[in-house]
Amino acid sequence: MLQTITATNAKEELLNLLRATIREHKQYRIAFEEGGAVLLAEAEYEGLLETLALLSQPSFYKSIKQADLEIKDGDALSFDEVFGEE
Repeated sequence: MLQTITATNAKEELLNLLRATIREHKQYRIAFEEGGAVLLAEAEYEGLLETLALLSQPSFYKSIKQADLEIKDGDALSFDEVFGEE
C-alpha cells in the first residue's frame, strides 16, 4: 500500500526513502501541487512493465484463460504429480 508524503518531506528524506524502497520494498506516493508521483523499486517497476507486456499479448492472455478453465474442469496435474518423487 502506498504511503503518501509531501514533496517537501520527500526532498528532506530522499536517501531514507530510497533505502526503504529498495531494501524493504516500500512504495510511496509523493504529493505535489501539480499532482503526484510514485516511488517504487526498479525491480518492481520492471516487473510491472513485463506483466503489462505479457498481458497485452492476446495469445498469452488466451492461454491464461484456457488454463483457468482446465483447472476448473479438473483437467490439470497437481504439484505433486508434476514434481513429486518417483
